Order: sequence, then C-alpha cells, then structure tokens
Amino acid sequence: MQRTTSARSPRGRVVLVPLDVRGGLWTSELGGLDWICVFSDEEALARFAEARGEGDREWTYRRVVGARLLDELVPALDLPCGVAWNAAGPDGLAFPPVRGIVPDAAALDGEMAA
Repeated sequence: MQRTTSARSPRGRVVLVPLDVRGGLWTSELGGLDWICVFSDEEALARFAEARGEGDREWTYRRVVGARLLDELVPALDLPCGVAWNAAGPDGLAFPPVRGIVPDAAALDGEMAA
C-alpha cells in the first residue's frame, strides 16, 4: 500500500513524542478521537507546553521515527488514534487514522471499520 508522504509529513523524520505519567504515549482527545501529539523539535514541544499553560513542567519524551509511529505503534493501540504534528504551531497538521496514513487494520475506513 502507498503511504502518504510530503515534505511536512512526520513519516521520514525522527519526531519527539511526549510521554504520560505511566510512560505511555501522551494523547489528547479531540472530536471523539484520541491523537498522539508529536513534535518536530524541542521548540515546537515548548510552544505546545506554553499554549497549555504547562511550560514550567518537565516534559519527558521519546524520539521515534515517524514511519514506525504510524505503521507499528498506532496499530498496536486498542483504539483508533490519529497523529497531531506540531500542535499549537504555525505548521500544525493532523494525520487521521485512515487508509494511506496508517495500515488498513488500524484505519477507520479500513479493516477497523468492518
């Protein structure tokens, strides 16, 4: 299957993924869907933290190759989950869990929908 890629896509990049208090991927719910927030660099993560009023706390994160996040980690979750790239930034993008972005088994319009 052809995966969506673009100059601004996280697929070919190493992204920063904040961790929750249990060490899992930090997610945010929006529009009835969970989103894994990922960032291109520490500045983008800092903008997000400031926008949330949490700029003073330490944000623990992992570095993950975007393709691994979309192709392995998202499908391993027990629920449909999209990826939010640089939330709270001027270059923010949303990658919903649909065919062409995540594997069909994890896509809302793929096997998950069946």
